[in-house]
Amino acid sequence: MNAATPKSTAVGLKVSALNDREILMSRLFDAPRDLVFDAFTKPHLIKRWLTGPDGWSLPVCEVDLKVGGGLRYVWRHDDGTSIGLTGTFREIKRPERIVHVELFDEDWTGGEAVVTTAFTEQGGQTLMRQTILYASQAARDAVLKSPMEQGVAQSYDRLAALLAALDAGAA
Repeated sequence: MNAATPKSTAVGLKVSALNDREILMSRLFDAPRDLVFDAFTKPHLIKRWLTGPDGWSLPVCEVDLKVGGGLRYVWRHDDGTSIGLTGTFREIKRPERIVHVELFDEDWTGGEAVVTTAFTEQGGQTLMRQTILYASQAARDAVLKSPMEQGVAQSYDRLAALLAALDAGAA
């Protein structure tokens, strides 16, 4: 895959390779930017959507939202399997941009990844663009070949439903 040929799964989700070590994921959400930013940074909201494929949950979700602050996620599958991730915030510009590094407990990507998430409001909708810079091309390729895209698509579908409920005052 190259940068000129993004692939899509769920409504609006686009995943593409930007270069030999970086991917871009983007999705347009029908919600104001402040609300989308909150959904990406407040643990009580993150736990409701960042669960990946069916059968997974996010029982551990800790966010210290400040430069130098940390994050900790642990996903658990119904079969007892768990996956953990730790990170540190490098930049926070509410409600426009978040930059953090992350590292899986079982480091299958060969080191820390740098994740930059940008939020751009367009007429009451928010375009979320997330770039992930991996330690190597092999790591980027492994991620692109993994079921990551399907899990992200399902999580973003949950996020879209949550944002609709929050925006309507129902959640």
